[in-house]
Amino acid sequence: MIAALMVGAPLARADDITDITFTRSDATTTNGTIHAPAGASGRPGVVLVHGSGTEKSPQYDRVAAALAREGIVALRYDKRTEDYTPAHRDYSLLADDALSAVAALRNRPEVDPAKVGIWGLSEGGWVAPLAVSRSAEAAFLITIGANSGAPAAQQTWANETRFEAAGVRGSMVDVLGRNGIRVMAGVGLFAQADYDPLPVLARIQQPVLGIWGELDRLTPPGDSLRGFQEVFDRAGKTNYTLRTLENAQHGGFTTTDGFDKGDELAPGYAQLMGDWVNGLPGTADTQADPPAAQGHSVTPLSPLKWWESPTAQLILLAVTVLALLGYALTGFVEAWRLPSVAPTRILLAASVIGIVGAFAQLLFVASSRATEFGPLLYGRTLPWVALQVIACGAVVALGFVIVRRPRGRGQQIRWAMIVCAGIGFTLWAVYWGLLRP
Repeated sequence: MIAALMVGAPLARADDITDITFTRSDATTTNGTIHAPAGASGRPGVVLVHGSGTEKSPQYDRVAAALAREGIVALRYDKRTEDYTPAHRDYSLLADDALSAVAALRNRPEVDPAKVGIWGLSEGGWVAPLAVSRSAEAAFLITIGANSGAPAAQQTWANETRFEAAGVRGSMVDVLGRNGIRVMAGVGLFAQADYDPLPVLARIQQPVLGIWGELDRLTPPGDSLRGFQEVFDRAGKTNYTLRTLENAQHGGFTTTDGFDKGDELAPGYAQLMGDWVNGLPGTADTQADPPAAQGHSVTPLSPLKWWESPTAQLILLAVTVLALLGYALTGFVEAWRLPSVAPTRILLAASVIGIVGAFAQLLFVASSRATEFGPLLYGRTLPWVALQVIACGAVVALGFVIVRRPRGRGQQIRWAMIVCAGIGFTLWAVYWGLLRP
């Protein structure tokens, strides 16, 4: 574990700040900001590679300023936003951008061009190693909150960790935490879902400093440290250092529970990077902290079975919705009215509410990082319990509708529609957890 002086609190400016523009590999340009120790010349340099998202977070400037106070010139640049979406992102192109930033920093008078490396946070922990593996001009690699597994498995672990912290269990965890990611990946809505970082890590010849926050709740810190160490040892690599920061969150900032983020860098984080970079090559000897404890380990995502495939799911949902619409629209034909309308109306309303409500819950989980889900009943949120009760009501209503088959031809057509819709909803609700404990 690492523990040292507090770094990151507002201090008197000790670095020179310079805004630059540089050209990327595809001939487009981007802007960057250099933080350098006052009067620096011939100092080590580091390029900061962003995590996921496109917003200009101030955390990168804070890290750059802290590195400058450690005697290192740091370049933070604007991340590429073109064609960067939840469904698509090009790690290879982002890695080329990082190497363009390395070239720009190596040409600065403040740095020693032979001592410029790359730092990557979170998603940058996939991009930065790829960049370093491609170029001898990158002198070293630093990662914070990096993953040794695939993005989809990491996101599933993060979802499950949020549920676990909130006390949620059962079908909500299985379905919203795991199946939702599997289906999103299957329909192509999860960029780089199966990206494997291990072959890239195995190719890196340069010194590596891997850092994880002990309380990281977005990346599995213990599993990831073990993954880095195992791949390096198999490759015969000896110039790596793997560290765990006490009481630190995903990005190396202070935290109370791993989910919130303080305003300061975790104690010892900046000093660790400064001592390691300034001491190279002597500091690049094999060292590894014990892996951080986790509530549970990452479980690889199983491939979708044929009946889970996007095509099968869409067909089932489409048949269910069309049957519901057909039943509702044919209700305008008086001769086709079923003699007992209460169960059919319950089935119709419950199916619609169940489908819409389940999608709303899935979108909430996918878009929110909240760890408070409100009151729980048997480990389920109240909205989820309500949806499960509604789904059970739909099944009971379906049973009544089936045993009360009408005789008239028109009524039988309409009866077949609502039964088809009810069966389709039941199958859909079982898969998506509304009819599971």
